[in-house]
Amino acid sequence: MQRETAPAVEANGLTHAYLQTGQRLPARNQVSLRVARGEVVAVVGPSGSGKSTLLHLLAGLDAPEAGLVRLIGVDWQTLHGSIRARFRRRTCGFIVQGLALLPQATAAENVEVPLLLDGLEAADRARRVAKALDQVGLGHRAGQLTDQLSGGEQQRVAIARALVFEPAVILADEPTGSLDSVTAETVTRLLVAAAMEHDAAVVIATHDPAVAQHAHRIVTLRSGELV
Repeated sequence: MQRETAPAVEANGLTHAYLQTGQRLPARNQVSLRVARGEVVAVVGPSGSGKSTLLHLLAGLDAPEAGLVRLIGVDWQTLHGSIRARFRRRTCGFIVQGLALLPQATAAENVEVPLLLDGLEAADRARRVAKALDQVGLGHRAGQLTDQLSGGEQQRVAIARALVFEPAVILADEPTGSLDSVTAETVTRLLVAAAMEHDAAVVIATHDPAVAQHAHRIVTLRSGELV
């Protein structure tokens, strides 16, 4: 009998809350989600429904009040300090809203940041950066400064940075929010194709139905609950 493979992302019974105008409001209420490697899941819902909060919980950036999150079988609660940070860098590629690119750094230098934090040698860094940029079609733009790139190109740099460690999990928070529909379609296809090449589990938080249609599965967040 073949043993069942554990999901790359496993969230069980997540409860989390935040304060708004002095009131305690639930952002996550007993949320459970499993995502296999090679699977793309879109999390949709209106603004304020908690999509970003869910991604922060999955990435171990926030701690739930109850419940647990495992990435590739590892419980975030068992990891602390530098070990936790290194596990996140190597296991979880995160594409944040606003991209968080360094404006006066080149495309290659932006992609290299996680590798520098991890202490990889220069030759290994150069190889990984070149591969990641080639994957998103920006190998020829590696030396361009961020502010010399178009919005779509900047988004692709952020994707390359998320892919540079070939992580098991990719979390994308509104990855096309500031792009026109044609560019958003191109970027979404590229993100999904690159992730599938690495057999990664992908969770995309989006308000755009066109982006969600690229997922294998769509789940909806409403008032802090998956429906």
